[in-house]
Amino acid sequence: MAAALLQRHAAGRVRVRSAGSEPADAVNPAVVAAMAELGIDLASAVPRRLEDEAVREADVVVTMGCGDACPVYPGKRYEDWELPDPSGLGVDEVRPIRDEIERRVRALLAGL
Repeated sequence: MAAALLQRHAAGRVRVRSAGSEPADAVNPAVVAAMAELGIDLASAVPRRLEDEAVREADVVVTMGCGDACPVYPGKRYEDWELPDPSGLGVDEVRPIRDEIERRVRALLAGL
């Protein structure tokens, strides 16, 4: 959700990558539905594993509870967004998470 929202609001001003330390096999259908409500299509999105190189190339790394599983490099800006995991949740429970992610994405962009 964060990557898709960042891509939308950044409008090409930043390069966005999305990955996880333990990616699921597929995007949660409730997440797909909640994002579709905003006109963002994640139906064909595929979760990807976080690669060390992606972190090395980044200026800002936003994590969501990956703890020690995420590589850390000096000189990078790290933000850990503690949010509920939408795994197994329904669309009604995902919406507030989506909305909080959107608020944080907008704040991140404003600070770049």
